[in-house]
Amino acid sequence: MKYDLLIFDLDGTLVDSAPDLQAAVNRVLAEHEGAPLSLTQIRSMIGDGAAQLVSRAFAARSIRLEDPKAALQRFFTLYEADPTANTVLYEGVSDTLQAMRATGFAMAVCTNKPANPAQVILRRLHIADQFSQVVGGDTHAFRKPDPRMLTILLGEFGVDTDKALMVGDSEVDAATAHTAGVPFALMTYGYRRGAAADIPCLAALDHFSDLAPLVGAR
Repeated sequence: MKYDLLIFDLDGTLVDSAPDLQAAVNRVLAEHEGAPLSLTQIRSMIGDGAAQLVSRAFAARSIRLEDPKAALQRFFTLYEADPTANTVLYEGVSDTLQAMRATGFAMAVCTNKPANPAQVILRRLHIADQFSQVVGGDTHAFRKPDPRMLTILLGEFGVDTDKALMVGDSEVDAATAHTAGVPFALMTYGYRRGAAADIPCLAALDHFSDLAPLVGAR
């Protein structure tokens, strides 16, 4: 196999979580007399962690928060109450993960979502057993695009940078992989902010199942 370790982003790569994030954000906005944001607007704000998502949502509604930490905690309370109410796997994710695991790949998740709701989502959507490790936005004192999110993971698996592949959907994932020296595959259906053609990558894939032939999975 060309790669020993496959590292996956979560939101926008494995799962479409935008509807549940939208619901929690809009409830917090409503509590501050803010108008709701559309799903398209929410998708454009995802990727840098919940604090940035909440901050961008309030900025979009020109609401100045007196206590940003309280608003963020309220978002977490609402979101974590049921993070899979409307969250689904993208087409082909389950079967492709099984094929890659059966081929012998080690696989991990590296997300800016806190580890606990990330693990809840993976478990409820029945793909948790495909991953040996889940690194969340609160696992370390830093998050993507800090390359240490990947380099620490590579060290724990004992894998060199050229023997790992990062799979994500956004500029944040691409920057993390690039700075860490890890090859990057872009899933074009996710939550990127700009054009797919502007994101440096080894391959730009329109469907998750396209990943199997790229890595040589049976």
